[in-house]
Amino acid sequence: MSSITDIEKRYMEKLLDMGGGYVLDYSDPSYGEFFKRHGINIHGPKYQTYGTSKAKKMRAFWEQEPDAVVGKVLSEMMDSYEADGELNGREIDKPVLEKGRSIADRLLGKKRPPKPKQTVDEFLHREFTVPNVQKLPVEAQAVPIIQSRLNEARTAMGAGAYLSVIFLCGSVLEAILLGAAQKEPARFNKANSSPKRNDGSVKQFHEWSLAQFIDVSCEIGLLKPDVKKFSHGLRDFRNYIHPYEQMVSGFTPDEHTAKVCFQVLKAALASVAGERR
Repeated sequence: MSSITDIEKRYMEKLLDMGGGYVLDYSDPSYGEFFKRHGINIHGPKYQTYGTSKAKKMRAFWEQEPDAVVGKVLSEMMDSYEADGELNGREIDKPVLEKGRSIADRLLGKKRPPKPKQTVDEFLHREFTVPNVQKLPVEAQAVPIIQSRLNEARTAMGAGAYLSVIFLCGSVLEAILLGAAQKEPARFNKANSSPKRNDGSVKQFHEWSLAQFIDVSCEIGLLKPDVKKFSHGLRDFRNYIHPYEQMVSGFTPDEHTAKVCFQVLKAALASVAGERR
């Protein structure tokens, strides 16, 4: 039997869309042909431990076959999932796909090289251009306000008003992510990291914090992981709008802090506008 864990099964079930008894868009014949290439008779009685649906046969397969076989099958299925998304314009759940790849690699005995952590200086030296504000998911009436705040942030940077830069960047980022959420509410509300009430229902967008908008935006692929990492820094610095927060921290933002925050905003705007690859 494979060593796939219950947590790993959850990731794979989500990625392979197994909730309704199906597995991706495989028909019974194509499902059988897929496994036949791996020397598996998936429709045979051996894999009907839990029932006859494709998803139930997959769960039995996970339990009965060794790591190498399960890993190879899952890896190829993820290739199909990714190719189908790219060729047919379907959304690819990149964070879950990445997790799925790591699961398959573990089962196959492959060691994944650790991703190098990006330093602040490396992030600062990347080139991000502010996209046309018209491309951003905000109401038409808000466009001139967003543009005005971007211009004011540049002016404040040149004048050495670094705290003002941070406040302006934080306000623009929150407005853009709120606009994105209002444009595609289902994507934001269905995210695992969406903030919930005690009864399990998702909070309304006006109740979300900037941190929650950042986390959900990264989960659904709207923001890149580097933006998420440094956006939380912008979020923290923006809290200095309350003088006592700054007094307690004992920290005074300087030019370097302001540049990081403005860089975060530019990278986030490029991500939301679809101009980062």
